[in-house]
Amino acid sequence: MKKIIVGIAIILGMPGCSILSSEPDIAYQASAKESITGLKKWQIEGRIALSSKQDSWQANLEWEHQPQNDLLKLSGPLGQGGANITLTPHNVAIDRGGNDVQFSDEPEQFINQQLGLSVPIYALRYWIVGLSDPSKKSQQTEKGFEQLAWQIHYKSMQLVKGVVLPKSMVVSNSQVKLKIFIDQWILDDK
Repeated sequence: MKKIIVGIAIILGMPGCSILSSEPDIAYQASAKESITGLKKWQIEGRIALSSKQDSWQANLEWEHQPQNDLLKLSGPLGQGGANITLTPHNVAIDRGGNDVQFSDEPEQFINQQLGLSVPIYALRYWIVGLSDPSKKSQQTEKGFEQLAWQIHYKSMQLVKGVVLPKSMVVSNSQVKLKIFIDQWILDDK
């Protein structure tokens, strides 16, 4: 009996042999954009890590996108700390809890001031689903594109309801690197 158990353990531990099948990663393809452009409502749950020469932090990320607004929830481990960011085409509200809601009619500038770093939040709404911002010039690369002096690199993609969407990505420029890992997509409308 011992020999059988040892034999099974050796077979299971052999490289190249896999009893459990895993879904292969899907590579970024610019041609897959057509399936993404029709998305009007979506939600993600995942994690974000930001690093720069001055600072670094990590947070859990929930992002709900609707045609007229975006709600981003950032929280630390076990939901501690963080902020809720509500973004519309013309203003932003940041709620850090404790009745401390701050508003601005200059969303990008205000968010950049609050983070201490420049992050193009409006373009990020497109980048997170695998698209470049259609109102700005972009240059395709092998694993993504460059836009607004940022490199958007899709490390892996996933198939969600027949749509190829990012699973992990890196958004970087000479000052900042954002790593985004998406654990779950929820597509409400196509």
